[in-house]
Amino acid sequence: MPDADPWVSIVDDDPEFRNSVVRLLRSVGVETREFSSVPEFFDAELPDCPMCLVVDVRMPGRSGLELQRELVAAGRQLPLIFISAHGDIPMTVQAMKAGAIEFLTKPFRDQDLLDAIATGLARDRARRESEEALDDLRKRFDSLTSREREIMVLVTNGRLNKQIAHDIGVAEATVKVHRSNLVRKMRARSVPELSRMTDRLGLTPQKQTS
Repeated sequence: MPDADPWVSIVDDDPEFRNSVVRLLRSVGVETREFSSVPEFFDAELPDCPMCLVVDVRMPGRSGLELQRELVAAGRQLPLIFISAHGDIPMTVQAMKAGAIEFLTKPFRDQDLLDAIATGLARDRARRESEEALDDLRKRFDSLTSREREIMVLVTNGRLNKQIAHDIGVAEATVKVHRSNLVRKMRARSVPELSRMTDRLGLTPQKQTS
C-alpha cells in the first residue's frame, strides 16, 4: 500500500509554542495535530500514517515522561522528541533510555527540531514497513497446511528430504511435493531466505541428528 502523508503531533500546554511549531512545520509541508494535554492526546483517534510526537516534558497533570511510559507499556512505538524550558541531565537520560529521538531545551534552533522530526518520521516509516512485511509473511505462513509448516521448520533446520521423510514417516517423494508447495506459497527463492522467514516468524526448532 502507498504510504500516507506523515503527521507530527504536538503535545504542549502552551498554545503560543504549539502555534509556532505548527507554522514552522507547515512551512515545510508537514501536517500537524495539536494537543494541550496528555489525556487529550490519548483520547484522540490518530491517523494511520507515519507519525512523530513533539512533547513538552513538564505539563499540568500527566507529564511528557508519563506519556512516554504509557506508550511503551501499550507497545506503541511512536518516535518522541521532548521539549523543555528547564530539562536536567537525569530527565534527559531517562527520556533517551526509553527511546526518545531527541531532547531539546528551549530556546532551540528551528533546524534542530526539523532534523529531529525528519529522523523520527523516517524511523516510524521504517517501523510501519517492517510491520507490514511481517503481517504479509504471517499470512503466507497461515496459508500452509500443517504438514507444510512442519516440513518448512525441518528444512530450515538443515534436514535433507530423506531425513525429513524418516522423521515424519512419509515417502521422500511426498516430502518433495510438500516442500515445493511451501516454497511456492512462501515465495522463497532459496533455503537461506526460507530460514530468514522462519527467524522472523519466531520459529526456533530444536536441532536434530541423523
